Amino acid sequence: MTQLEAARKGVITGEMRRVAQRECARPEFIRDEVARGRLVIPANKRHLAGSGGAASANGRDRTYPDAAVGHPGAAADARLWVNQTVAQRWEVIRDPSVLRGERAPRRLDPTGIGRMITTKINANIGASPVTSGTAEEVEKLEWAQKYGADTLMDLSTGGDLAACRQAIIDHATIPIGTVPIYSMIVGRAIEDLSYDVILKEIERQAEQGVDYFTIHAGVLYEHLPLVGPRVTGIVSRGGSLLAKWMIQHGRQNPMYELFDEISAIMREYDVTYSLGDGLRPGCLADASDAAQLAELRTLGELVQRAREAGVQAMVEGPGHVPLDQIAWNMRIEQEICDDAPFYVLGPLVTDAFPGYDHITSAIGATEAARAGAAMLCYVTPKEHVGLPKAEDVRAGCIAYKIAAHAGDVARGVQGARAWDDDLSRARAALNWPRQFELAFDGETARALHDEDLEVDTDFCAMCGHDWCSMRISKEIQAFASGKDASFQPERRAQRSPGVGEEGRELLRQRGAALPVVDGKHACHSDHVPDAERARAVQAALAKP
Repeated sequence: MTQLEAARKGVITGEMRRVAQRECARPEFIRDEVARGRLVIPANKRHLAGSGGAASANGRDRTYPDAAVGHPGAAADARLWVNQTVAQRWEVIRDPSVLRGERAPRRLDPTGIGRMITTKINANIGASPVTSGTAEEVEKLEWAQKYGADTLMDLSTGGDLAACRQAIIDHATIPIGTVPIYSMIVGRAIEDLSYDVILKEIERQAEQGVDYFTIHAGVLYEHLPLVGPRVTGIVSRGGSLLAKWMIQHGRQNPMYELFDEISAIMREYDVTYSLGDGLRPGCLADASDAAQLAELRTLGELVQRAREAGVQAMVEGPGHVPLDQIAWNMRIEQEICDDAPFYVLGPLVTDAFPGYDHITSAIGATEAARAGAAMLCYVTPKEHVGLPKAEDVRAGCIAYKIAAHAGDVARGVQGARAWDDDLSRARAALNWPRQFELAFDGETARALHDEDLEVDTDFCAMCGHDWCSMRISKEIQAFASGKDASFQPERRAQRSPGVGEEGRELLRQRGAALPVVDGKHACHSDHVPDAERARAVQAALAKP
């Protein structure tokens, strides 16, 4: 019985209870949202068991952590696990006893995806024929989990795909998704892809424990002429491969024709559909065009067919959309696809900033989250230009954590803004240790603070003592600023506890442009007598 079938029968599964706990919601609410199809819990039975790709001995008979843990010091009604800090996440990742699997190092901690709960983010990783391997991809998985990914997709197209996929699943406590067609064409031309190969690969990956599949079943033969006027054509790898297959054979999309057979396999393992947007726009000029909307209407049909088969379904959405069209795109998907969770790539709101697309897309992702997207697929700085490395995964995850959280605050998700308010109280009290404890990435925040001032006092290096508005506000009796007793620092000024290896590496990178002497830049007042000499040092060092 799948999560959807259980919910429709009124059954609250252990996975629904765990999602409810992590969302600060009632289990009955989660059950009803799953039954409605507005929320999905991607949870392959084998990943839930940590079976290492083998049949599970105990099925779903699994226990989960017995407490929801939000940001440090969170109130009971604000213990949203998406608000956990990097330090909290890293502590769990490093603990080998947490969520041990039957045969794998880890097993799945169930995640809910739906617009009535907190917004989730997905990270994409994967080896390519050019670079990377299994060890590097497992490292990227750990970085993604550490920096906030709620799910992860293995998009590998090179190396031993099956071994890499299994290693990722075996080390993941978050749901893992794949695009099975990538593995189907290894060692064969796309035109040689057969129905038998498709079904065998779907079953093979379901047996390994994949939690959700991107299946590009909505790209139909009759949609292909609509692509002609586009600037960037078909930018989806899966969509372009299937378009070529259809043109070569003069037949309908095999994923569409095999949809019921694929659904039967997915139901057996409780794999969730992520109905792929094979005709998503690849630039602003192609956004919201006839091809995109024709496919979306087909996806609405497939949502209903998946649900009839007892299989959960979410829908993938566009990647490049002008800012003013994003809310409309969220709304039209809800109408056409019967409110199935919408999983969007970005969207990027401008095409003119390659190398910075984690920023251009996070702007669109924030608006998408506010307007009802259930999950945001991150974009890294390497988008459009290369294969992301671990540091790019980190940058993409952080950008999208910002977008998702900002969207949750804007939507009024109960408990979401408590994190911001607690940090604001610590900031107003000039309680630096508390600020860095509450900050999502406190290590980076501490390193940037200590780069200029290694003492936690009642001002920072930007303003100095006399110009510090927070310090002055605390002295003005008419305002409450900084006076919350529970957020006062233990001492007014104390030596910084220092930073860890990540913080030291960040400072080494930042100091590369300006040499550091005894832990301080060469123009620091400890090394030069006055401001004029400091400016001279800076000018000399700035010369090529």
